[in-house]
Amino acid sequence: MYERPDRLRAPSVFALGSLAESAGAGFPPIVVPAQAGPRPPDAGRATDGADEFERPSSARVYDYLLGGAAHGAVDRELGERLKRSQPDAVGLAQENRAFLRRAVRFLLAAGIDQFLDLGSGVPTMGNVHEVVARSRSTARVAYTDVDSIAALHGRHLLAGVPTATYSAADVTDVDAVLGAPGVVEVIDPARPVGLLAFSVLQHVPDDAAGLVDGYLRRLVPGSALAVSHFTDDDPRLAPDVERHTGGYARTTPRARDHAAVAEILRGVDLVDPGLVWVDEWRPDPGRPPGPDDTRGHWAGVGFRR
Repeated sequence: MYERPDRLRAPSVFALGSLAESAGAGFPPIVVPAQAGPRPPDAGRATDGADEFERPSSARVYDYLLGGAAHGAVDRELGERLKRSQPDAVGLAQENRAFLRRAVRFLLAAGIDQFLDLGSGVPTMGNVHEVVARSRSTARVAYTDVDSIAALHGRHLLAGVPTATYSAADVTDVDAVLGAPGVVEVIDPARPVGLLAFSVLQHVPDDAAGLVDGYLRRLVPGSALAVSHFTDDDPRLAPDVERHTGGYARTTPRARDHAAVAEILRGVDLVDPGLVWVDEWRPDPGRPPGPDDTRGHWAGVGFRR
């Protein structure tokens, strides 16, 4: 397992603030509790630089829609355009995050005690390690994202959390993700892993099913996969969402239909209720799905054969 060298430290919170100001992107100061704990450099990390502040990021726009604080002016501007185009954009983000919480609680109850979160964005607003903590579990969480700004935020936010790490790595590079020091540090590949892909595979433009198979082949039987994926199968979803998100720095999200998302999940045995609208996947008691809900994501959870 990877051990953190004491001499290596993540960039200071003040350095992050200076980078944001130099880019003129209007990022708020990063407020981080006084927590100790260095972070190692990451294999496969994205290039840090002011240019990443100049264009909106899917991770930071998502944070804005969820009501977080790890975003800048360019992200807020795109978030507002999405809300005007799709009035329930905030609701779609919230439903997706609620599915994350339900799926992680389910997997914890099934005995999964280590999670690899692909394209996790900023680890705030009820993310995986917080669900783990509320469940009084000691499960470990390795967050990954190609967005180096999200990774910088993540490392500082998790500095005092010994069971969680954050690595800057591209989801499309399986070797880089699985070999990132933050992943190696907390994930034991000889034991079942919960592979989480919440609203990230739409940023994989080509063979998302083949990519997921590449991850699953590296995980032992009994590992789990939880997926939510953006879709335009609901005709109420505004057709110009993809046009607006074409401004993302890296990729334009690609909506996939039910059959295409089912193909992504071909390597696992789905648990009930199968591949369904995100709000229909094991809704919390007292909060049944409503017929007027806007459905923007398919969701499913299954176990590796």
